[in-house]
Amino acid sequence: MNIAIKGSEVSRRTMLAGLGGLSFCMAVGTDSLQLVAGAQAATMAGAHVTPWVRIAPDGKVIIYSAGAEMGQGSLTSLALIVAEEMDADWSTVVIEFAPADKEIYGYVLNNERKMEIVGSRAVQLYYTMLRTAGAQVRKVLLINAAEKWGVDAATLKTEPGMVVNPANGQRLGYGEIAAFGRIPDPLPTVDPKDLKARKDFRLIGKRVPRRDIPAKVNGTAEYAIDVKLPGMVHATVLHSPAAGGQPESWNDADIKKMKGVLATMRLDDGVAVVATHFEQAIAARDALKVTWKSGKASGFDSERALNTEYVKIHDDPAAKAKTLDAKGDVKAAFASAAKVYTAQFRSDYGYHAQMEPLNAVVRLNEAGDAAEVWEGTQAPDTTRESVAKALGFKLEQVTMHQCYMGGGFGRRSIGDYSAECARIAKEVRRPVKLIWTREEDVAYGMFRPQSFQCLEAAQDATGKVTGWRHCVVGDGGFLLQTGIRIPYYGVPNQHIEERGVDHGIRVKHWRGVGHVFNIFAIEGMVNRMAADRGIDPIEFRLQHMAATPKARKCFETVARMCDWKAPRPEGRMLGISNSERSNSLGAGVVEISLDRTTGKIRVHKVWVAIDGGLIVTPDSAKANIESGVVHGLSGTLHERVTMKDGAVEQSNFHDYDVMRMSDLPDEMHVEFVDVDTRPTGLGEIGTPFIAPAIAHAVFRLTGKWLDHMPFTPERVLETLKA
Repeated sequence: MNIAIKGSEVSRRTMLAGLGGLSFCMAVGTDSLQLVAGAQAATMAGAHVTPWVRIAPDGKVIIYSAGAEMGQGSLTSLALIVAEEMDADWSTVVIEFAPADKEIYGYVLNNERKMEIVGSRAVQLYYTMLRTAGAQVRKVLLINAAEKWGVDAATLKTEPGMVVNPANGQRLGYGEIAAFGRIPDPLPTVDPKDLKARKDFRLIGKRVPRRDIPAKVNGTAEYAIDVKLPGMVHATVLHSPAAGGQPESWNDADIKKMKGVLATMRLDDGVAVVATHFEQAIAARDALKVTWKSGKASGFDSERALNTEYVKIHDDPAAKAKTLDAKGDVKAAFASAAKVYTAQFRSDYGYHAQMEPLNAVVRLNEAGDAAEVWEGTQAPDTTRESVAKALGFKLEQVTMHQCYMGGGFGRRSIGDYSAECARIAKEVRRPVKLIWTREEDVAYGMFRPQSFQCLEAAQDATGKVTGWRHCVVGDGGFLLQTGIRIPYYGVPNQHIEERGVDHGIRVKHWRGVGHVFNIFAIEGMVNRMAADRGIDPIEFRLQHMAATPKARKCFETVARMCDWKAPRPEGRMLGISNSERSNSLGAGVVEISLDRTTGKIRVHKVWVAIDGGLIVTPDSAKANIESGVVHGLSGTLHERVTMKDGAVEQSNFHDYDVMRMSDLPDEMHVEFVDVDTRPTGLGEIGTPFIAPAIAHAVFRLTGKWLDHMPFTPERVLETLKA
């Protein structure tokens, strides 16, 4: 599907100014973020302003959502939070993507303002900010109605889309107020006690359909790959087979003789081909013969590194190590231990495998001093910055048009391919649509890092775990570290470290990031200790690992859900694990069977109990958990990237195996622990528990532990024979 975009663009602010009504803006001053009137904002010297909420005279409420939408529902959830507090009639709400301006629309994390939707953080980090904004709009509406009727605003109340005077039944719709209203100066303040009580929620916590689904079903949803501009040409890229390599020369004259080819272009790490039609660009790419200068990754063998080099690094007392967490006296705990356990775990590189190929559209103006970008990105602010840097522009010279995404999983948060597209558009002086082929995305991917992990645990005479050592070795820095700490268990003496290497491989966040392999190792060790002592694994966690009350509640809930101690059909077995990500906590159980002749594991049922704080949109939350489960199953049982001489050995879905629909579980059950705490992240917590739970179930069936993820049939058979 192509969506035609006309040549002339009208700015959103100009459009809203012409529509009339009440426009609310967010302004960032020197001390805080506050809601201001459009007229006031225009006179605020040095302030950055942009529309946030607009109420039109016809009652329509336009809310700008900073939730990049890749199927997880953030676009709807963030707007719904604003609508809840301003008491908007949800049927009158129209949602638009917020402009890519992090100083206005960014949340604050680690003293930095960002818009990137990663780490399941959209609702978690925007929740209080958006409730406050919605409550302030509601106060302004009440003040205007009170002045109209000559009463005290405190005597009025709101219903969806309406201000009501309980004394006489008078009613004013939000659109009516917008027709005459003014925004007071200064604006009314919002105290936390002014926010709605949970019992008064009309939208939060209720079943509210996502707004993006109808457009995706009827084909009107705009993805960047749909965008079609007048005069647009098409580009694709061939990158170095080994990361870090550079093109020295290529058969440029031969390529330019091919039908439709307009140009070739040298990039830092590849060669771009531009043609009239995409098919022509692909044909030219396939015909490229490039001489490459070796890069840092040249010669790298991923299997040798994982199976041999990482072990040597772990065993070398002189190897450089970074302490990630330390508490108590670990040496004393192990010296006095009644029993010490040791286990090793490995995991391979993982590819994001997002459905929509990486793509972007860039158009420069005739003067060449301003650019527009269309991309489905998890971080519109980062894309805007990347394009500006690539073009040598200031940020204000780049306009970002946010689009829907056909999957992200962390890969679409860096803006690298949009920056490539911008450089190409500047070179050819035409609007350009750049599309990476699937083969290119696999070959030049940004992968979840591979890792080797060694864990040691010390138990005292009563069996309580008193000492804990965890070392992870790999290439990825922070990507190796997430999920390695254990705040949900009360082990008093801990030492956790990373031993990093640098192969030059491009690594990136992958759904759950380090939690996927770190929790695999942590929970694998816990299940081993419970099995060795012949103790129920839930009881072991509660009594011997000193599980926190939050963890206890999750395990008790999932045990009830799956009827943990009930007999299973012959050939079936349950496995259990903790799950943790983005301040949410969970416990998950799988029911599996195993074909001992082929080594294929089949997961029949999954149960997961999650403490994710207050659940804003239950249907989307449940769907996020279920999709995370499927992602975890695929990564645990199938997905694997390997490299020889620095080049990826896989090329497409025929040899990068992902889970098929026929392999899906028969049942998935999700339950949220009912708590009244602020929302925490849900988009990724459905993934980390899968691998350790499956490994546990396989052990209970066979007496053999799986310690290398993914659990391919070949690896399972090798384990059974060992």
